[in-house]
Amino acid sequence: MGMNDDSAQWSFLHGKRILDLSRLLPGPFATTLLADLGADVVKVEDPSRPDPTRIAGERMASLNRNKRSIALDLRLETDRETFLRLVETADAVVEGFRPQVLAGMGLGYDVLRKANPRIVLCSISGYGQSGPYADKPGHELNFLGLSGFFAVPGRTDGAVTRPGIRAGDLVGSMYAALSLAVALASVDKQGQGQHIDISLTEAATAWCAPFALMIRDIVDPTDSPTVQGDNDVFETSDGRLLSLATFEDKFWVEFRTALGDEFPALKTDRFDQRWPRTLHKAEVRELLVATFGAQTYEWWSQALTTINAPWAPVFTDADQLMSDPHVVARDLFSEVSNGDGGSWPQMRFPAQFSLGLDTFRLPTPQVGEHTDSILGELTPPH
Repeated sequence: MGMNDDSAQWSFLHGKRILDLSRLLPGPFATTLLADLGADVVKVEDPSRPDPTRIAGERMASLNRNKRSIALDLRLETDRETFLRLVETADAVVEGFRPQVLAGMGLGYDVLRKANPRIVLCSISGYGQSGPYADKPGHELNFLGLSGFFAVPGRTDGAVTRPGIRAGDLVGSMYAALSLAVALASVDKQGQGQHIDISLTEAATAWCAPFALMIRDIVDPTDSPTVQGDNDVFETSDGRLLSLATFEDKFWVEFRTALGDEFPALKTDRFDQRWPRTLHKAEVRELLVATFGAQTYEWWSQALTTINAPWAPVFTDADQLMSDPHVVARDLFSEVSNGDGGSWPQMRFPAQFSLGLDTFRLPTPQVGEHTDSILGELTPPH
């Protein structure tokens, strides 16, 4: 695993400096994406109140690789002055405070822009920088609740459960990284920076609204055409799960034809077309629950693979995921040093570039680990 800083030299982000004031998940995930892609991300941490994620070492490692750390307490005037000198050398600042907190410290966009007219400030907050909810406290579940996520069922029983992953934060991180990349490229084109206002709620709504709006006039949301009896997760006789997605008619016909002798209930052409299958979703699901429950996972694995059905295992623990032969063949995970002599598994950047990308160039920095070297890169104050 290379520790050099050169594997993303082809990237326009190579050499772009991003000062990251954010903590926890949304901001750090966004800046990790950009750091992986070649940006010089400097994590600015208060030494007396560092990123709380540091207590969760493994998560901290995956959210803060390829970054350097400088220790600054922005409540102190001297450290604010140092920060503004850094802004003069930087291309972007990322922050995740509540609206007006950064301005209250004397570091609002107007101040940053005076120090560097090309600076891009990306503010990530729950509800955005304006509007009646702007000052409301909130966390990921609140943002997801407001987004329309719970208005869109995925199963015939209508249940919509909270995802275990922090989807309401992560979707906002993706939009922040995309917006930052576009804004940084645009500075090169027209010479001036800008302020990006990312609302985590609005980012989640961007994913949920197309589905929620589509069913706004349907009395029972489970009547949505996106809820299907055959496009679901099923349990085998030995309690394991698999997914079947016979979305296209040809897959359904192949499935029920090949297995009709073993399961006579499948010997019907009533559901051979998508719309009748969707219309009778409860009946189709009942049929499939009984069918899959009659044989073991291994039996189904062989049968479904033989007929080339659109099926896949449903992993219920990380070991299954990491040992999957496809995952192994594509080098998805690597053991990455944790800085204390041990290592943790981490996943590489999920896109593969023909010009190459070493995802694991720098381990997670200690608080202030690079303070001296970063300050040494600055010109003396005038």
